[in-house]
Amino acid sequence: MSVEYILGLFILFSTLVWTPGPNNALLASSGARFGFFRSLRHSLGVAIGFPLMMLIIALGLGRLFESFPIVREVLRFAGAAILLWIAWKIATSEPSHDTSNTSKKPWSFAKAFAFQWVNPKAWIMSISVTGQLPELEPFWLPPLIGACIFAVAGQFSAHGWVLFGVGIEKFLSTRLRFRIFNYVMAGLIVMTVFGILFADLSH
Repeated sequence: MSVEYILGLFILFSTLVWTPGPNNALLASSGARFGFFRSLRHSLGVAIGFPLMMLIIALGLGRLFESFPIVREVLRFAGAAILLWIAWKIATSEPSHDTSNTSKKPWSFAKAFAFQWVNPKAWIMSISVTGQLPELEPFWLPPLIGACIFAVAGQFSAHGWVLFGVGIEKFLSTRLRFRIFNYVMAGLIVMTVFGILFADLSH
């Protein structure tokens, strides 16, 4: 695998992880509500959890979907329902400085890590990217390299989206602005859900 090919994969993977989606909407929302350092466990859970998930799928779990398409469909609709629930929670959340919101906490590393396995977009990306990896010996090398590239690109993306949320926190000082921001983030997730429901996952 040449340096040029690895660089091409990095550009491709960076494009995928920076595009708006459930993870990035949640990270931006967390940054706006809790700040960078309190959201660090969340961003690390995403940046580490997704590459590991992609590696496991590339090493053979993806074949389960080829043998049992019903599993893929169940995951798709169950994941879509979970995402819609998360979108509702974001749309109705309050600023962290609200006195009625003191019990709210940012996501833990484990929760963000586990979320990758119920995020249909993460599954679609993992399966799609796996098909772009070259066939080399030993067989585990391309998936490992791909996961490492995703891990690097994911660090920039996850922390970048949190910083985006932190950067506009002052702009969100009024309840109306904060509410509009939440609606936009929730809307991004809902748009992803519709894309997932109508996507062709047979390839």
